[in-house]
Amino acid sequence: MSSLRKIIFLLSLFTTARLVAHEMQPAYLELRQTGAEEWQVLWKTPAHADLESGMIPRLPKEARVTSEPVRMKVSDAVTEQFTIDCPGGLDGKEVAVDGAVAAIADVLVRVERLNGASQVFRLTPDQRSHVIEPVPGRWQEVKTYLNMGVGHILMGVDHLLFVLGLMLIVRDRWMLLKTITAFTVAHSITLGIATMGWASAPTLPLNAAIALSILFLGPEIMRVRRGETSLTIRHPWVVAGVFGLLHGFGFASGLTALGLPRAEIPMALLLFNCGVEIGQLFFVALILLLELSFRTLEIRWTRWAEALPAYAVGGLGAFWTIQRTVILIAGLK
Repeated sequence: MSSLRKIIFLLSLFTTARLVAHEMQPAYLELRQTGAEEWQVLWKTPAHADLESGMIPRLPKEARVTSEPVRMKVSDAVTEQFTIDCPGGLDGKEVAVDGAVAAIADVLVRVERLNGASQVFRLTPDQRSHVIEPVPGRWQEVKTYLNMGVGHILMGVDHLLFVLGLMLIVRDRWMLLKTITAFTVAHSITLGIATMGWASAPTLPLNAAIALSILFLGPEIMRVRRGETSLTIRHPWVVAGVFGLLHGFGFASGLTALGLPRAEIPMALLLFNCGVEIGQLFFVALILLLELSFRTLEIRWTRWAEALPAYAVGGLGAFWTIQRTVILIAGLK
């Protein structure tokens, strides 16, 4: 897989810019019916100044606020709760999100009616509004959580770079299958544990540890290039499994930050994880196709280009490790 070693350099050129988007958690808007025309509203955003001030939910124009908004900070999020009165209900009405940050952030919207029926959809930079359906379809909810999972992994450049680093180390397809499977099983375990609330990992140390896992792969890629060996090179699935546990807590941030009702977490978790796996498999398939095309076209690379992938992985891993460690230390003050 020598051609694969060059792909990482091309992909790494745009990873730093996308890192910020990956760490931006989605906002959450819940509309829970408490009367014939009365609704309890919960608006939740990550505790980030730009998100708090730069994104505002827009409710139907018929809706009238009937209680003073109660604002509080819970963990790493800011919540605002109030009630509204909406003549005729919300069926067929439009919900949207406005503000500068709405151009780069997602909002998960959940509507719960008196009879217990719920509807879940996502507002994105490309679709900032949505009309609430009188009879919500189940497929809408399935598609929402699947898309969240796919988007989370594809925007998670640090996770993808770790997977790519593993692919640069693995020599044959059978070992690649074992390695990717070990990573999948491991991150699925901690994703489930964290989402169900059974365990958690502090965000700042976790981000630093994930960056360190990428830095760890840089020297290993150089060893493969020099024909050397190590535990990682002989048994990459072990390393994938160990570090996969860390990455699973990182994946969980896409769900745990929302604060979904406990009864809905298992289904949301299953669909979200399926979306993560779909995105991961798509990425692996894309890299293998690129590697195949390079080999078929018999592209020749200079010696300095051969060494770039290891330095790209190690360099980005080192940069992120230092960056996130500085943020971690600053957060302790």
